[in-house]
Amino acid sequence: MEIYRQENQDSLQKRVIRRDTDVTHLHLARRGLTYIPDLSRFPMLRCVWLNNNKIREVFRTSFNCCLTELYLQNNDILSISGALRHLTCLRVLLLFNNQMRCLEETVSELKNMQDLHTLSLYLNPFTQDPEYRQYVQHHLPSVRFLDRKEVKQEERRQAYKLFSVERQRVLDSIAFGRRALPPPTGRKASNSFTKPVGERDLRKRCTDSRFEDRENPSVAKSIIQFSIMNWTGTSTSQWNHLDDSSKPASDILTVKLR
Repeated sequence: MEIYRQENQDSLQKRVIRRDTDVTHLHLARRGLTYIPDLSRFPMLRCVWLNNNKIREVFRTSFNCCLTELYLQNNDILSISGALRHLTCLRVLLLFNNQMRCLEETVSELKNMQDLHTLSLYLNPFTQDPEYRQYVQHHLPSVRFLDRKEVKQEERRQAYKLFSVERQRVLDSIAFGRRALPPPTGRKASNSFTKPVGERDLRKRCTDSRFEDRENPSVAKSIIQFSIMNWTGTSTSQWNHLDDSSKPASDILTVKLR
């Protein structure tokens, strides 16, 4: 391991670097590297090419948190757990053609990257999972290009239905206004409905026979109710100065729709 470290450090020393702050892009591709040298000493580093090497491990201390593009494709990386979580500014990450096997572990490492829009993971063992693409789309919503293909809105909807079954069921059941649930099959439908909390006639039942379906009592009934204020009965400044005892009474108009 120490020999590999020395070889990697030598590759950096061969490059003419006057000041660490001058380095914004670093090309270390196709150099036979087996170990990533410490690149955290370059505070202005934004893009790193480490592709087409023989790297097997990635460590947290290898990169600074300001990195925006990282190219690690065509290596022998087994896992990135605990190594990239701090790269919250990352926008482009290429990790295809490596040896990563745990999809959940890999995606969990990338969840903090809110600006990540381009991601490539194909040719890793976990991509053989038939639900791989939907899983990544659902858990990494910022990604717009996955494995060189644009993520469509319809794909996101399908992924949401697949991995958020309970939440999707709730969304599908929501209707405008208040919805009366259908009674069990074989029982007579109740003609009552629930009113908002705070109304005086909370326990009052609706006796209008129009809400009854005697032919098919199991049919779901939906009732929409809204109330508006009749402002014609509100006192105005002119009424306060006039001695008029016949002021219009204020009331609330309630409209019910089936």
